Amino acid sequence: MAGTVLGVGAGVFILTLLWVSVLLLCLLLSRASGIARFSVIFVFLGALIITAVLLLFPRASEFPAPEAEMKIVDAFFIGRYVLLAFLTLVFLGSLFLVLIHHILEPICAKPLQSS
Repeated sequence: MAGTVLGVGAGVFILTLLWVSVLLLCLLLSRASGIARFSVIFVFLGALIITAVLLLFPRASEFPAPEAEMKIVDAFFIGRYVLLAFLTLVFLGSLFLVLIHHILEPICAKPLQSS
């Protein structure tokens, strides 16, 4: 299914964006004074009309056409495992250096005072 995210198409995202923006606009207009406060009704009715048009006149068919099965081939298979082995060696070497320099830190003797 081309053009889908999480199994839903672009229409769901358009409707979500429409209603979120309408709700925010209604919140802003409800704080207004005078006749601008009553424009909330027209914004809400406009959103209802746009939603009805988008739901009643879909662009695509209800059932998508079956797609041909694609065979996935990993051409970088060997290189990926070489990179994994290299990173594992670097990690183990870094862990060894951490053990030497931080956990097994040498304690040096203080110099003697000369009289």
